[in-house]
Amino acid sequence: MATQTEARPLFAATLTPHRSLSRRGMRWVVAAMAVGASIPGMIFFSLGAWPIVGFLGLDVLAVWWALAASRRDGRRFERVTLWPDELEVKRLSASGREELARFSPRATRLVIDRDFNERTTALRLRTADADVEIGAFLSPDDKASFAKAFGTALRKARHSI
Repeated sequence: MATQTEARPLFAATLTPHRSLSRRGMRWVVAAMAVGASIPGMIFFSLGAWPIVGFLGLDVLAVWWALAASRRDGRRFERVTLWPDELEVKRLSASGREELARFSPRATRLVIDRDFNERTTALRLRTADADVEIGAFLSPDDKASFAKAFGTALRKARHSI
C-alpha cells in the first residue's frame, strides 16, 4: 500500500513572487545612484551648502533599504499540493515562518475574484470553516493561469473519489 508521500500528487505548484532585479543588479542600481548623487553633492559642497550632501546620501540609503526589503520579501513562497484525499497549502514567509493548511478537496471551492475589466484580482480557497487567499503576490495574468490549471485539477480530485 502506497502512502501519500510515496504517491504522486494530482497537482503540485510552487508560487513565488516575481523579482526582476537580481542581487548583482541591485548593487549596480545603488552604485549608479551613489555616483549620480555624488556629482550634485560635490557641486553643493563647493558652494558651501554641505548639509545637502547628507540628504543626497540619505536618498541613496533609502533606495538601498527599499531594494533590500523587496529582495527579502521575494524569498517567500506558497506550495499548493493536491492529493486525491487532501489539499495542502504550505506557506513560507519572508522571515522564515512556515504555515501549513490542509483541506478536503471535496469540501473546498476555488473562488476567483475579478475586477470590472474581468482581470483576476484574488484567489481564495473556501470551505465551511475557512476562507484562505492564495497567490496574493502574483500578477493578475499569473493568477488567472494558476486558477485555470488548479481549478481543473480540483474538479478532477472531487470526481475521482
